[in-house]
Amino acid sequence: MPNYYLHAENAKQALEALAKGLSCVRLSTDLNISERDFSLNDQGLMLDEANQLSVDELKFIVKKTQKIFLCHDGELDPLEDRSAGYYKLVPTAGSPLLEISGVKMHISKGTDPFISASEMAQQAVRTGDRVLDCCGGLGYAAIAAHRLGAREVLSIELSPEVMALRAQNPWSNDLEKEGITQLQGSSYELIGTMLNNSFDSVIHDPPRFSLAGELYSEEFYSEIFRVLRRNGRLFHYTGNPHVIRKGSGFVDGVIRRLKSAGFKNVEKVDRLMGVSAQK
Repeated sequence: MPNYYLHAENAKQALEALAKGLSCVRLSTDLNISERDFSLNDQGLMLDEANQLSVDELKFIVKKTQKIFLCHDGELDPLEDRSAGYYKLVPTAGSPLLEISGVKMHISKGTDPFISASEMAQQAVRTGDRVLDCCGGLGYAAIAAHRLGAREVLSIELSPEVMALRAQNPWSNDLEKEGITQLQGSSYELIGTMLNNSFDSVIHDPPRFSLAGELYSEEFYSEIFRVLRRNGRLFHYTGNPHVIRKGSGFVDGVIRRLKSAGFKNVEKVDRLMGVSAQK
């Protein structure tokens, strides 16, 4: 059975079409990847024979502006996981973003999460590269690296909850393509099992420092340096700079530790809230 993804905006479109007495409405039910026409009648929105949404259900979805609902096999469920914290996919005008316990895990203001992840990949990845994607999230940077011509991408994600949401996200489908390998585990631990000089580029997009300080340590940066080939490139998302103590910027600390680990050409990339560097 097909999956249909509904959120406040397209539920609102369906209700507006119903109010006008229209017999069909053009919607995206795959989170802005494509559009098609769906039938309307007195009962509501007809997705297919097994999946029909009543007016009341559409009104319920409209109220939940920060949620995405999956309609499948006659059931309507939010794309979220409350088993350990609160993980959910949030709708945007483009690709959905990942939110964990109220914290958005993507650059989304004035852009699209997939576009910003693609721009991060462009900072480091070249055609033919073997790429390490640390803290892969929904896999947007790994997919972007693959599309940029990387011959192989290894994407690591610690959270099984994130990987479960990724598996339900249409924008993450390309992770199944040949040339991309997904690993569930700790980037901090797994990088120690990797060979010296085995990657051409690394994309490092860790959770915020308070949640995973070890991923901002000189020890971890030294491991990234070790697995990179000569002249290999790193892009490291750091998030909004903030001050740890008076006169010491957080990003300045990241830059200092990267240089101590051996990196050269270490530069802030303000628009992407990160740092680029080279071995």
